Amino acid sequence: MTGIVKTAQAEAWNGYEGEHWATNADRYDAVNSGFNGYLLDQMRAEDRVLDIGCGNGQLTRLAAARARSTIGVDLSGPMLATARARAAGVSNVSFEQGDAQVHPFAEGAFDLAVSRFGVMFFADPVAAFANIRRALSPGGRLAFLCMTALAGTDLGRIFGAMAAYLPQPTGPDGSGPTSFADPDHTRAVLSEAGFEDVACTHVEADQIWGRDVPDAAGFIADWGPVRHHLGQVDSTRAAKATEALRVALEKFAGPEAVRLHGTAWLVTGRRR
Repeated sequence: MTGIVKTAQAEAWNGYEGEHWATNADRYDAVNSGFNGYLLDQMRAEDRVLDIGCGNGQLTRLAAARARSTIGVDLSGPMLATARARAAGVSNVSFEQGDAQVHPFAEGAFDLAVSRFGVMFFADPVAAFANIRRALSPGGRLAFLCMTALAGTDLGRIFGAMAAYLPQPTGPDGSGPTSFADPDHTRAVLSEAGFEDVACTHVEADQIWGRDVPDAAGFIADWGPVRHHLGQVDSTRAAKATEALRVALEKFAGPEAVRLHGTAWLVTGRRR
């Protein structure tokens, strides 16, 4: 394990948060896999692909079927163990544990860097993307998905239902998971990091959160940030928050699943 910045993020992704994502790999893929096509469409057969914040490796494996080679990088040991197990036998996939902000990538080793919701937590995003830029060949491309602002979205309504009892688990819009919710800010960061032709395209996909309301509510309540905040309040407030969560999910329940309509920014650019 090299290039790990010792932060709360590293501790979380190698502790409960990473364990929860690894244990529930299929469930998290059900939430996010509807967005895969937006990144897979960026790939060419000759590309050497870097998957940043690869997690359990679904996108990394799918990229291997389209590109020359793929390497997934992530902070989380538990998720990388899952990723490696699921990629067993795929010859053009490998995984490395490290922090993309400082990881010693070989200069010019990749033609395309991608990420599915894995770049929103950099302590110094300009430095992080500059490090990623150095890993790209001249004219190499960047394509990542990040969260939009939560206001007005289905997920925003779900979290908003708990707001009377708990802090917003993702923080205010523009911080944490929504740190790249403002396209002007994103373009400024990437430009300073050495990228050009930066574009932010609004994209959408359905997200499956559970087979029914109790299943989805339990899954969300066990998600790291929600679980943390539930543990910070008394049992009465926690019970009211979980009931509010359950009620909010009812409007999204169908005969086969609880399905929210998700939104994201597809951000693309090129090494300057």
